[in-house]
Amino acid sequence: MSKNYIFSSESVGEGHPDKVCDTISDAVLDACLTQDPRSRVACETYAKCNLVVVGGEITTKAKLDFNAIARQAIREIGYTHDDDVFHADKVLIMNAITSQSPDIAQGVDARSAVGKETAEQGAGDQGLMFGYACNETPELMPAPIMFAHQLGRELTRIRKAGAVKWLRPDAKTQVSVQYVDDQPVRITSVVVSTQHAASAKHKTIKDFIIKDVIKKVLPSQLLDKKTQFLINPTGRFVVGGPQGDTGLTGRKIIVDSYGGMGRHGGGAFSGKDPSKVDRSAAYMGRYVAKNIVAAGLATSAEIQFAYAIGHPNPVSVCVNTFGTGKVSDEAIEKAVQDVFSFKPADIIKQLNLLRPIYSKTTNYGHFGKVDDLDSITWEKTDKAAALKRAVK
Repeated sequence: MSKNYIFSSESVGEGHPDKVCDTISDAVLDACLTQDPRSRVACETYAKCNLVVVGGEITTKAKLDFNAIARQAIREIGYTHDDDVFHADKVLIMNAITSQSPDIAQGVDARSAVGKETAEQGAGDQGLMFGYACNETPELMPAPIMFAHQLGRELTRIRKAGAVKWLRPDAKTQVSVQYVDDQPVRITSVVVSTQHAASAKHKTIKDFIIKDVIKKVLPSQLLDKKTQFLINPTGRFVVGGPQGDTGLTGRKIIVDSYGGMGRHGGGAFSGKDPSKVDRSAAYMGRYVAKNIVAAGLATSAEIQFAYAIGHPNPVSVCVNTFGTGKVSDEAIEKAVQDVFSFKPADIIKQLNLLRPIYSKTTNYGHFGKVDDLDSITWEKTDKAAALKRAVK
């Protein structure tokens, strides 16, 4: 990528149909872990119009009412208006949940089995995961995705506070940032699409979003007279949520991670317990990359792991600092492997993942949340000093 460029990232609100499904799936996961921390959960949700299908594979000792969990999640999002086709109290919910495959379970369980090389806990699937961090924001995240998330959070805060009656749950935001010498210098465009009551006028919506959301949230020094504001650019956004579009768990993986600035292995996060390395190893990757940047070893860092199902050790670990490293990538990679363990059981222990913390991750990104480090443990920078010492 050239030194001078414009990069865009998007975020979506809690009422976006895919995020509705992510929210239900993570609510089911948290309910399972609350009663049984060793639950194995792979929960997928589908939503369209007034139909919700909750499916997947769950093995747990928890006794749960999946319908009640789904309705409460929808209610907390805000689909409770009388004119909502998708309404917390009116949706039809179908249950298509089975238990985890015993063939997968024997690979994940910390026990010996015929054909399994070790008795250790193995990865829940094969796959590759990435972690990323950079010094563009205090959270050590790329600026475009953090700005997009901040706009979405503020929209939701205003809506749930009841301050603006015409706001509805579905929303999308997008921010384009101009970089010079790989550093963000200005915001070139901002796109906000928010669902609204039929009575709201477009001018009212546009004026409010620009004045009371964009200009209050985004850094004023990055906005100028040339910054383009595109607010509800279709002119009308009354029909939204699962009424307007189909929702499915796991379709917003770029929103969930780094907005496209860092790579993504392809596996979704929501609805999966931490034995699934799609989720836990991606969290571990963020933890490692953030500590590399926090240690001052690089201004931008990406790490990749790859796993084989049932096998405890990653088959590869790769660090890339994109030429920003203070020492070689090989030296950082060796230090990383000295300081961290990437076995699934060790990741779960290091990050304390067998807890009902996942509903806190669902919306506005799984990374960059620094206001609850007791829960979002992968945002800690407590290994930065150890990494510095380990570099030779």
